[in-house]
Order: sequence, then structure tokens, then C-alpha cells
Amino acid sequence: MTANISLGQYLPGNSVVHRLDPRTKIFLMAIYIAIVFVVKTLPVFVLPVVLLVAIFAFAQVPASYFFSSLKPMKWLLVFMFVINLFATQGATVWFQSKFIKLTQEAVEQAVYITLRLVLLVAGTSILTLTTSPIALTDGLEKLMSPLRKLHFPAHELAMMMTIALRFIPTLMEETDRIQKAQMARGADFESGNIFQRAKSMIPVLVPLFVSAFRRADELAMAMESRCYHGGEGRTRMRELHFHARDLISTLLLVLFLVGIILMEKLPL
Repeated sequence: MTANISLGQYLPGNSVVHRLDPRTKIFLMAIYIAIVFVVKTLPVFVLPVVLLVAIFAFAQVPASYFFSSLKPMKWLLVFMFVINLFATQGATVWFQSKFIKLTQEAVEQAVYITLRLVLLVAGTSILTLTTSPIALTDGLEKLMSPLRKLHFPAHELAMMMTIALRFIPTLMEETDRIQKAQMARGADFESGNIFQRAKSMIPVLVPLFVSAFRRADELAMAMESRCYHGGEGRTRMRELHFHARDLISTLLLVLFLVGIILMEKLPL
């Protein structure tokens, strides 16, 4: 069900990854994304997979969260695989008919795109699973603070991004409850063609939007009643500090990126 989606959830813990500075984790996530896109050959793809498994192990995150992070992406993964499988042109033809042409290059491209999406979704979910909303907001605000000289609303943008991300599991749970309530009243969401299924989702979307607006209004009123304000002059209970583990983890991932770049340049 939709409630089993890990996107946007925070999993409290005391692992090495949990104790990293949020600014470090955001920077490491950028390096990880660069690693995923730098890899271009299938044998080297093993290294980002091993890196992802190691990150999950160090973060002490159960394997079930890996699969639940991919759950909302399953149809997108299938769609991207099929599109690249038949839309990519190549020289080495494996199968050809009147309407379908399957080549080795198309298969490789489809596998690369699918693997990249899996690695990106599963890897970026580590950021929210191991970082509390407050720490994530502070980290984003600190990283964007140099833009304040250009009158850029760093705190407001960081707060909006964090709240939007944290609202995802809440909205998923709300959708699950509304669907169960509608099914108890005789609604059918699984039979019929795609247009009938889309039409049957209208009784779910309307109360979902009403609930989302109500929650947003309640959150705004709660923050306003507590005289909340961000940016300049705001004090924090926990100040952000870099430690040796932040430097070590950054150096290790940078060396990992450099190693993959060198491996890609070596002739196979």
C-alpha cells in the first residue's frame, strides 16, 4: 500500500551516517549523483552498487527501505526500460521484425538508464532517512547562505523544500486511508481500463487536496502563533559543526569518484 513508501521519512538512529553534518551529507549526495552519471560501462556499474550497499550498511537502514523507496518508481522504471529498449538505435541487431528492432546498444542503454534511476532513488532516500527535518533545513540554509547577499530567500526556500519533502509520507498515508474508506463504500480502483481507473481516483483526489490545504493552514497557524521567523536573528538549539568523520567521508567519496573516472578512461 501507499503507506509503505520510504520517500521523505526519517529513521532515527545513531549510526555514522546519522551523525554526519547535514551539510556534509548534502555535499556527499551531490558527489554520489556525479558518480552514478560518470559510470558508462556495465562492469564499472558494480562499484556504485557496492557503494550503495555499503552506505545502507553504515547507516544501519534495513533492506526493506531500499525496496520501499523504489515502490513508487516501479512503473516509471518499466516505462523507461521499454522506451530505451525500442527507441535506441544500434548497429548490432539481435532481433528484427516488421515493427520491432532490438539491438545490443539498445539493451545496454535501457539497462544503464534503469540502473541509474534505481541508484539515484535509493541513494537519495538515504539523505531523508538519516537526517531529521530540522537538521536538513539548517543544512540547506547554511549552504545557500552566501546567496543572501543577492537577496535570495535562503531560509524560506530551505524550509519550503523540507516541509514539502516531509509532507510526502503524510499525504501517502492520507491517500491510503481515503482509498480504504472509498473501497468500504463499494468503490473499485483496480478494474476497468486506464480512463475508468483515472475517473475512479477523483473521489480520492478531492478529499486529499482538501486535507492537504487544511494541514498546510494548520501548520502555518501553528508557526505563526509561536512567532516563528527564520533567517537573521534566529537562534538554534543545536548548532552545526564539522568533525573529523565529515572530512574523512568526503575524502573517501571524492577518491571513489576519481577512481571511477580513471577506470572509465582505461581501455577494457
